[in-house]
Amino acid sequence: MSEPQASPFAAGLKCRCPRCGEGDLYAGYLKLADRCQSCGLDYDFADAGDGPAIFIMLIVGFIVVGMALIVEVAFSPAIWVHLILWIPAAVLLSLWLLRPFKATMIALQFANDAREGRR
Repeated sequence: MSEPQASPFAAGLKCRCPRCGEGDLYAGYLKLADRCQSCGLDYDFADAGDGPAIFIMLIVGFIVVGMALIVEVAFSPAIWVHLILWIPAAVLLSLWLLRPFKATMIALQFANDAREGRR
């Protein structure tokens, strides 16, 4: 009988271990811990690659460009107003989303037993 597994989305959004959902996944901002403190799962399998960054670029781009278009149509501000509003918004949104998206990708890797391509 296999042991119960945490939901990949719940564990990912909380940045927790993909197996038990308890231990911290990260040792730093984006640096993975060596293993889970709770269940001992070794995180050597984890390689999110560029997946999280691609999703974040698409999501943040959609939000920021959409908001910029709304502000432009409604108020027609000077270009410097757009720069002051949207550059920090894009950076902060990206940084805020990166940890949970990377953790979710790693949790989905674990849940689906995904590995590097093999023959």
